[in-house]
Amino acid sequence: MTGPEHPRAIRSFVTRSGRITEAQERALAALWPKYGVEFAPQPLDAHRLFGRDAPRTLEIGFGNGEHLLALAAAHPERDFVGVEVHRPGVGRLLLGLHQAALGNVRLLCRDAVEVLELQIPPGFLAELLILFPDPWPKKRHHKRRLIQPAFAALAASRLAPGGVLRLATDWEPYALEMLAVLQGTAGLANLAAGGGFMARPSERTPTRFERRGARLGHAVWDLAFRRA
Repeated sequence: MTGPEHPRAIRSFVTRSGRITEAQERALAALWPKYGVEFAPQPLDAHRLFGRDAPRTLEIGFGNGEHLLALAAAHPERDFVGVEVHRPGVGRLLLGLHQAALGNVRLLCRDAVEVLELQIPPGFLAELLILFPDPWPKKRHHKRRLIQPAFAALAASRLAPGGVLRLATDWEPYALEMLAVLQGTAGLANLAAGGGFMARPSERTPTRFERRGARLGHAVWDLAFRRA
């Protein structure tokens, strides 16, 4: 299983050691060969990954995988790719995929920018999900934010025509910055009436992080942009 080390100087994440359970460690050892995709600087092939050519969704930073697992179970006609650098979350999702006997999910443990640049071909995705990325609230850390113009252009290029980029955050300043960046990205069109934020999609399964935020009274801002 390839680790997240890579040469980029500024990353949008910090690798945390985090407590990993024995079950998660066993899942990483036993189930990664079935569901995991090793990093390689070459485009992925859908037929080699899934044995078919179906609409594909990529989720960046899936955390513990609750949302990705629910989507894959609800949509066996679609294929899903998840990217996450934190091993406990990857192990947890591997256990869930095994228990649900799902075959339409593949996982990468790597920096998402490198994955998009080198492994996801242009036009490969019907949907790209970036839910609650780290807002890096301190001004001196804003350079670490994932949603910046260069990344938005890269993400747009990986969507098929008509493909949708969906984002959510509970940090309002970052939400406004996301909106401005995406509004300024060539080839993307805001799906919200009036060009603002969307209502929360009913299909989005609340993660533990989102449920905790709701208990604390945090609002959530959703965005959806289609590749024109």
